[in-house]
Amino acid sequence: MTVQRSRSRRVPFTLLTLIGQRLLAGLLMLLVVSAIIFTGIQLLPGNPASAILGQTATPQAVAALNQQLGLDQPAIGRWFGWLSGVLQGDFGRSFSTREPIGPVLAERLSNSLALAGLTALFAVPLSLLVGFTCARWQGRWPDRLLNLFTRSTVSLPEFFSGYLLIAVFAIGLAWLPSNSSVSSGMSAGDRLLAMALPCLTLTLAVLGHMSNMTRAALVNAQNAAWVDTALLKGLSPGAVLFRHVLPNAWGPIINVMVINLAWLMVGVVIVENVFVYPGLGQYLVDSISKRDMPVIQDCALLLAAIYILLNLLADVVALLANPRLLHGR
Repeated sequence: MTVQRSRSRRVPFTLLTLIGQRLLAGLLMLLVVSAIIFTGIQLLPGNPASAILGQTATPQAVAALNQQLGLDQPAIGRWFGWLSGVLQGDFGRSFSTREPIGPVLAERLSNSLALAGLTALFAVPLSLLVGFTCARWQGRWPDRLLNLFTRSTVSLPEFFSGYLLIAVFAIGLAWLPSNSSVSSGMSAGDRLLAMALPCLTLTLAVLGHMSNMTRAALVNAQNAAWVDTALLKGLSPGAVLFRHVLPNAWGPIINVMVINLAWLMVGVVIVENVFVYPGLGQYLVDSISKRDMPVIQDCALLLAAIYILLNLLADVVALLANPRLLHGR
């Protein structure tokens, strides 16, 4: 009893220590990512001031705009200035509109989170259902048919499946709109209707990987010796799967689910552009075409931060699902 109590007291401390270490590593990684983002944007050909003023701009006008935008300052100083502003909640001003980036960034981020959340609401239960079905009838026709479908969805790029869905549901059947523009004044029904096609595209993009990993985790747990013992005791395969196999496979299943949700926030960049959805990805691509450097930097850094945080969440969930990982054995 004393040994068990001492272990239960050490586990939360160890978990908090690991979370602190991962947070520190994530902050250091964000620092490196910010340097890579800033350096990559500086290496792009052309001049943002020239892109804003157009081809007819005089050298004097370009020089004046460079000074106004602070582009005549040393690069290292602009990098530190950008990071210090972000830490204080100031994301700077857009080069093209000269308006604060923060409010627009918050609105676009909320739209992207809504799309990713709606996708997860459908993709996670569907992936679990497909994975359970494949594991339950391993090697039989349901397993083979669903494997064919999921592997086909994995092989399709997001932009191709998006255009294919537009051709079928928007042009052919005229059931759903091809333009997914949403606004604050829209009703909930209209908003969900506009988000249907990009949500379906993202669901197909993550369904194959999540369901295949779920199947692999369940099949791996089914190969244990105690499963044969449970079957010999007279338990049905379905009961063994849900009552005994599933609890032992939750760790890797939840881990891959959270990792795919982290991918969703990065994968929306392509899908949002296909459907003209006003999210963070569309904002990023529009800013790249305009050479709007502060917006590009803020969007890229925010996407990197979300990805790092969700990967941290995946690690924590995996540790909670399998506390033995805390002891390194």
